[in-house]
Amino acid sequence: MATVLIIDDDAALREGLAEALADLGHTPRLAASGREGLAALDGEIDAVLLDLRMPGGMDGIEVLRRIRARTDPPPVVVLTAFASAANTIEAMRLGAFDHLSKPIGRAELKDLLCRLPQRIPAVGAPDAEIEDGLIGSSEPMRSVQKAIGLAADSNAIVLIRGETGTGKELVARALHVHGKRKDGPFVAVNCAAIPEDLLESELFGHVKGSFTGATADRAGAFRDAADGTLFLDEIGDMPLAMQAKILRALQEQVITPVGGKPMRTNARVIAATHRDLAKLAAAGEFREDLYYRLDVVQIAIPPLRDRVADILPLTRHFLARAAADRSRQKQVSQPAIDKLQRYSWPGNVRELRNVIERACIMTRADVIGPGDIDTSTHEATAGAAPAGGDLPAAVAQLEKTMIARALDACAGNRTEAARRLNINRQLLYTKMQRYGLAEMSEKLTDRVGKDDD
Repeated sequence: MATVLIIDDDAALREGLAEALADLGHTPRLAASGREGLAALDGEIDAVLLDLRMPGGMDGIEVLRRIRARTDPPPVVVLTAFASAANTIEAMRLGAFDHLSKPIGRAELKDLLCRLPQRIPAVGAPDAEIEDGLIGSSEPMRSVQKAIGLAADSNAIVLIRGETGTGKELVARALHVHGKRKDGPFVAVNCAAIPEDLLESELFGHVKGSFTGATADRAGAFRDAADGTLFLDEIGDMPLAMQAKILRALQEQVITPVGGKPMRTNARVIAATHRDLAKLAAAGEFREDLYYRLDVVQIAIPPLRDRVADILPLTRHFLARAAADRSRQKQVSQPAIDKLQRYSWPGNVRELRNVIERACIMTRADVIGPGDIDTSTHEATAGAAPAGGDLPAAVAQLEKTMIARALDACAGNRTEAARRLNINRQLLYTKMQRYGLAEMSEKLTDRVGKDDD
């Protein structure tokens, strides 16, 4: 049973709560002011019921702030007869377990005590060397880890394949950190995030005055990565014209800055894509010779749904990381674990990390239950995926539906649609072409223009 400290200047309410707590088998401790309550915390207190409005120069918010500043503070429930948005938000922001309106009945009090977290000793931050996407001992992840170890010291090009959110950049960084180039720079370039007219300068650099806006020389990513590693992320979205220049750089280890002269490069190149480059090459959407030049060593990262055994250790890692700036680490109940393991995780490890982080923020209890696991972002649109069939086709259908909805909501405005989808415009254009949605965007734009006339 718990020892509960009641801090309230109202004697009648203090006594009433104390009687109810005693009837429920708990031990009440009473304090008539904030200062008296803080002094009582030197004893063994499992929870605090705290009045918001108290005289004496120290209100409930200040008491809450001081309790939460202590090492391993007990959970605090704020009680007030004058609940408002402002004091509710402030109380929860400062770490209150809950914020309840007076009066509080016996049944509500019993339910509250059942929900209160157990005191857990503070934990240190998780090991910074552990990479989120590389955690796991499932056979698929063991294969990835072994491949990293075999390829790390090589200068050979590595092509990393995997769905969005699987941790392709983490694998690239692991290849760099565990290899002989670890003391050199690691330079990452997202080929899908940089406009086509700037990509050449980004990669190869430029000479001052070579084009409008070139006010100074720029080395470019290849030279920035000298003696280290250059990571070309989402290379499958690179424009065809740029692919020819990348091919020369890879074959001859020579780059030509915009407006400059050819020069040697010794950066090791690691590329990554969520797309099937072989199919793109067969369709003429990706240079076949570049594909074969990239496909020297291939590491395929399995989606999270294919390594269910890794969900629990990943969850524990994210819980430990979330506890780094808190006084206690949360736990996950078995029903919540079951829910995590049943979910298909279309957003992979990145989505799991976000779900756990959200649960840690929004759940005051130390034990996260299944109701605290919110996967509604993808579940809300899951109806768009076809029943049965292969998963890539279902994901593609979902992606197409989400893009179409965004375009419709933005009346065909691609810039706004890309912002809503949280992707860059170039990637949106590529996906629109792939799913045949370009014409839809034009029709929506035309329709808006006619409506405006």
